[in-house]
Amino acid sequence: MKQLSVYADILSIVPFYMGVLWAADKFCKKFLGVSKRKEQLFLIFACCIWLFRNILGRMYSGMYSFSLFSNSVFFVGLVLLLFRSEREKRILAASILMAAVRLVSEFCASFLSCLALFFMHTVKKIPEPVLGDWGDVLVSGAGYCFAIFAVYWLSKHLEPVFCGRRGNWYIILAVPLLVIVTVYDAASLSASNGIMVRSAGGMGLYYDQIFSHCEFLVLSLLFMAAAGFYVFGMNRIYLEQEKNGRYHSQIAVYKMLAEQYRQSERLRHDMKNHIIVLSALSRNKEWEKIENYLRNMEDIALDALEDVTGNKAVDALLHQKRKRAEEENIQWECDVQIPGECCIDEFDLCVLFGNILDNALEACGRMQEGECRFINIQAKAVKKCFLIEVKNSMDRTEKFTEGFTNKGNSREHGIGLLNTGDVVHGYNGVMNAEAKHGIFIMSILMPFPDAAYDIKTSV
Repeated sequence: MKQLSVYADILSIVPFYMGVLWAADKFCKKFLGVSKRKEQLFLIFACCIWLFRNILGRMYSGMYSFSLFSNSVFFVGLVLLLFRSEREKRILAASILMAAVRLVSEFCASFLSCLALFFMHTVKKIPEPVLGDWGDVLVSGAGYCFAIFAVYWLSKHLEPVFCGRRGNWYIILAVPLLVIVTVYDAASLSASNGIMVRSAGGMGLYYDQIFSHCEFLVLSLLFMAAAGFYVFGMNRIYLEQEKNGRYHSQIAVYKMLAEQYRQSERLRHDMKNHIIVLSALSRNKEWEKIENYLRNMEDIALDALEDVTGNKAVDALLHQKRKRAEEENIQWECDVQIPGECCIDEFDLCVLFGNILDNALEACGRMQEGECRFINIQAKAVKKCFLIEVKNSMDRTEKFTEGFTNKGNSREHGIGLLNTGDVVHGYNGVMNAEAKHGIFIMSILMPFPDAAYDIKTSV
């Protein structure tokens, strides 16, 4: 019993660390996936390993460095063994969790230690205050509580980072985070009982502790800022590259559609001549020539376009999307009228309709067979603004949050809405997207250049 009391302070921190593991488990479960049994194994093994290495470090001072650096290895190993998804994504999730928990908990613990020492020295008039083991338990427990909130916050804001990236991209993000954790652990090795910076006895134990905790405070703050800027900055760069790449590829497709439309117009214009030629070949019973002639006409022909909008490129785009909807048995309703005075570039119009309709078709495609699937497109001039409203059915179990839906690991996850938003904002317009009762509604309002009043009050 006496031996157990030596480790009472370590055992007292276990509930706080279990809270951290619970938050880490929810984080990994959200982005990686795990079975119920392996979820329990993760919590049990992670807690036992943490407890064992802390007791080992207390028993043998020479094992402190081993217990410190082995924490990262064991944690990454557990995430790799027990959770699903790609190996690179698991490594990134473990790296983010280690960096967040380590840096946030140490930052908060150092900050609270400084406050406690300052209070004891100035208020209680203790010349050289020391927190002691139980004081360290309290500040460490409080640090872990803040780490839990940090992991929860990250799980809400890192959805774009874990959505459909390449494996190498996850590794590029993970390596700097692992380096940050390793460097911080190396700095911790020089600390002993909370004292890192010493003044050779000239300033006293109180100021030695204050300066040491402040050093860790600044170090952890700098590392948190570096990790945050790197992860979110890299994600922003990735999204910009994907947006630009998709935008340029869409322009190429829309140019091709416009050219096909023009060829179809020429074909219909020359239809009388084609009929004369085919009649002559038929009278001469030249069946092979007729077949070849019809094949050439088929290569450049488009079906009769039902969606006449006033813009040839948009007509061709809507024709293509309508054909796809018909092939997938999706009910299609379209009433698009683009006014002649509309100053929106036709390729920007195609980006808007293309991205919105692609998302609508994908949402309908994810629905179960037999469910009512539909797409309704309305676009027209309202006063001095151009209004677009697209409604489509969607799976009721899906959730729409901040531009993303839980639709899996598509590489273009969310990119379409970002491109749409860029076009709308480029014309000083407003965009609203909402999902309710199994229906997704996208509304866009863009003013014409001579609209001098507030767009939000134009309808």
